Amino acid sequence: MSATIEQAEAPHQTFDTLLVLDFGSQYSHLITRCLRGLSLYSEMLPCTTKLSELSFKPKGIILSGGPYSVYDADAPHADPAFFDLGIPILGVCYGMQEIAWRLSKENVARSSEREYGQAHITAQRHNSPVDRLFEGLEDAMQVWMSHGDKLNQLPEGFCTIATTQNSPFAGIAHKEQPVFGIQFHPEVTHTPRGKDLLRNFAVGICGAKANWSMSNFCDQEIARIRNLVGPKAQVIGAVSGGVDSTVAAKLLKEAIGSRFHAVLVDNGVMRMNECQQVKQTLAEHLGISLTVVDASQRFLDGLKGTEDPEKKRKFIGNTFIDIFEEEALKIEKEAENTPNAGKVEWFLQGTLYPDVIESISFKGPSQTIKKTHHNVGGLPQRMIDGQGLKLIEPLRELFKDEVRQLGRQLGVHEDLVMRHPFPGPGIAIRIIGEVTPDRVRIARQADHIFIGMIREAGLYNEISQAYAGLDTNKAVGVMGDQRQEGYIIILRAVRTTDFMTAEAYPFSMDFLMNVSRRIVNEVDGVALVTYNVTSKPPSTIELQ
Repeated sequence: MSATIEQAEAPHQTFDTLLVLDFGSQYSHLITRCLRGLSLYSEMLPCTTKLSELSFKPKGIILSGGPYSVYDADAPHADPAFFDLGIPILGVCYGMQEIAWRLSKENVARSSEREYGQAHITAQRHNSPVDRLFEGLEDAMQVWMSHGDKLNQLPEGFCTIATTQNSPFAGIAHKEQPVFGIQFHPEVTHTPRGKDLLRNFAVGICGAKANWSMSNFCDQEIARIRNLVGPKAQVIGAVSGGVDSTVAAKLLKEAIGSRFHAVLVDNGVMRMNECQQVKQTLAEHLGISLTVVDASQRFLDGLKGTEDPEKKRKFIGNTFIDIFEEEALKIEKEAENTPNAGKVEWFLQGTLYPDVIESISFKGPSQTIKKTHHNVGGLPQRMIDGQGLKLIEPLRELFKDEVRQLGRQLGVHEDLVMRHPFPGPGIAIRIIGEVTPDRVRIARQADHIFIGMIREAGLYNEISQAYAGLDTNKAVGVMGDQRQEGYIIILRAVRTTDFMTAEAYPFSMDFLMNVSRRIVNEVDGVALVTYNVTSKPPSTIELQ
C-alpha cells in the first residue's frame, strides 16, 4: 500500500517488535503467527526491505526460509545493514544459509543427502550464551526439515549447537554476537517444541516483552483512531456482514461515536437476504445505524462480458469507491448545522494482515497467490495516490483469530464474531467466468442450502469458511427421463487459524450426498455438484 495512504500509528511504535524478513517460504507467515500466539508482536516484510525504510528498530530479526539457493545469481539477499544493527538475528533454513553465505561463499553448497520431512536433532551444549536458543529443551528433538542445500563448513566465529544424522551443522551460533541459525522449521506444528525455541529467541535472547494482547491493542487503537481522525472529521465505512468489517465498524463506533457512518452497498452479488440481515443485526447487537445503497443493477451491468477475475475485482473496487464518495457528499449535506457537521475525510476498510502479506512479496503479490487481493489491490489509483477519501485500516496488523478476540473484547455478539468471511467482490469471484443475474441466482441459492445444512449439522463453528461457487462450464444430467445441461456447483469448506494456509473440512460422504441431492433438486440450472478438497496452498480459499 502506498505510503501516501494515511494510517493510524502502527503497533510497532508501541510494542516490542520481532521483524521477520520473508525470503518466499510458504511457512514464513507462520513465524509471525507463532510469535503473536506467544503474546509477542511480530511483523513480516519482504527480504528486499532496506533498513533505511523502517520507521522502528526491531528487538530482533528472523530470516525466513525460501525456495532459492543462496549461491544462485538471482537469489534474494537481505540488506547488509541489518547485520550491523547489533540486535539478535535468527536464520531459519534459507535464512541460516544466508548468514553463512554472506561470510563466505564457500560455506554453502548443494547437499547430496537432502532432508524433507521429519528429522531428529541433537543439541550441542557449550556452557556459554550460545546455549540460550535450546535452553529448557531436550537434547534430542523431533523437527521438520525442508532443504536441498547445506552448510559445507562452519562459518568463521561460529560453533555448532545442533546436528542431525545428515546435517553436521543443523544449528549454529556465533560465539560472541547474538546471531543464530537453524536448518529446520520451528514455526510448523511438526516441530513440537518449535514455539518454545522461538520464545527462547524472542524473550530470552532479544529481551522482547510478551505484552501483545487484544485488550492492550483495543485501548491503544481507539486512542490512535481518535488522534488520527481528529475532533471534527467523519468516517464512512464499508460493511459487508463479515466478521472483519463488523469488528472494524464497532471499533470506529467506540472511537468516534456518531461521526462514523456504516454503509452496505448492495452490489448484486451478495448472499441471500444479506442486506436485510446485516442491517437488523448491526442495529440489534452493536447499535450501529446502517445505510443500505442498492447499486445492484449498476454492478451487474458493469460486469457484463467480463470473465477475467482481475478485471472483476478492479471494476468492483473502483465502483465501490465511486459509490462511497457519492454517499460521503450526502452525509456531509445531512450533517450541516448539526453537532456532527464536518467533512467526510476517511474510508474504513476491514483489511487484515493476511491480506497485506499476500500483497507484499518481494517479487510482487504472493508467489503462491498471484492475484490482486480483494481488500488491498482493488482500490482505485486515485486513493493509492492520496486523492479523495483517505483510507483507514485499523485491523491491518491482525490475523483473523486476533480479530475475533478483539470482537469479543468490544462486546460483539458471538454469532457475529464467528461468522464466516465474505469477500468484498462477493459472489462475483465465486463464479468462474462471466457474472450474470441467473448465475448469481444459482450460486446464491446453492450457497444458502449448503450453509443452512452446515448449521443444521452443528458444524458451522468448526469450519473457518464455507460457500458454494459456480463453474460456468456445463455438465449433462438426466432429469425426468430427459438429458439436460446444467452448471457445476463447487462446494468449498476449510479449516484454518490464519487464512494463509487451510485444509478442506472432512465432511462425511453422507452429508455431501445430501447437500448435492438438495442443490440439484431445488436449484434450477444445476446438473452436477462437486466438493473442492484442495488445500491452500496450492489452491486459494476463494475460487478466483
